[in-house]
Amino acid sequence: MSDIVYNNRCDMSEHFEERSETTIGEVTYARLRADIIACHLLPGQKLRLEPLRDRYGTGLSTLRECLNRLASENLVVAEGQKGFSVTPATADDLREIADLRLLLESHALRLSFERGELDWEGQVVSAHYKLATIEKALLAGHSKQTSNWVRYDFEFHNALISACGSQALLKLHSAIFDRFLRYHMLAASFRGTGVVEDHEALYRLALERNTEGALVMLASHVNRGVEHVLSTGRLA
Repeated sequence: MSDIVYNNRCDMSEHFEERSETTIGEVTYARLRADIIACHLLPGQKLRLEPLRDRYGTGLSTLRECLNRLASENLVVAEGQKGFSVTPATADDLREIADLRLLLESHALRLSFERGELDWEGQVVSAHYKLATIEKALLAGHSKQTSNWVRYDFEFHNALISACGSQALLKLHSAIFDRFLRYHMLAASFRGTGVVEDHEALYRLALERNTEGALVMLASHVNRGVEHVLSTGRLA
């Protein structure tokens, strides 16, 4: 009987150790990813393991796993024996990401407009209300709301496409949206009334189920965002 209890305790210990390692790895990955997107780790910056170990409080093997995972998302460059660095920010890369975002978001938006029901409309209304409230504060000069704007901007665009019926499409769009967002964080400036008007137009077109109008508005919205980032002169 004692042997059975002992073996069960060993199995449970291994389970908790495995879960703990997984949790540490996921937390480290999430923190690294957030710091790259927010440009706390700058484009092109070398990612030396020892300073990262001190910064994130984790082991070297966990860091390597996280960095390789981020490399698969094109947020980090793996340079063989040279180690890792944050993916550079270039005008060509921004335009490529914008085109990919438009391709995915336009397809998802069309499907969502076709399939969305009353709950979807409610989600769009709620997301736009929160975004519009934050944008009003930003226009009034409350720059500390920028982090909230980043959150609610994604929530609004995600709400518009949330009824598309494809979790794979939503997940892929989210990853591309984050890469696009990194450029706006690097630009470090709010586009102002133009972006507010874009969001208001998209909101109205969504409630009208005006698919073609929304697709034209979305393309204009994304392209104006690209031009805004380029105009700041912050890219390589």
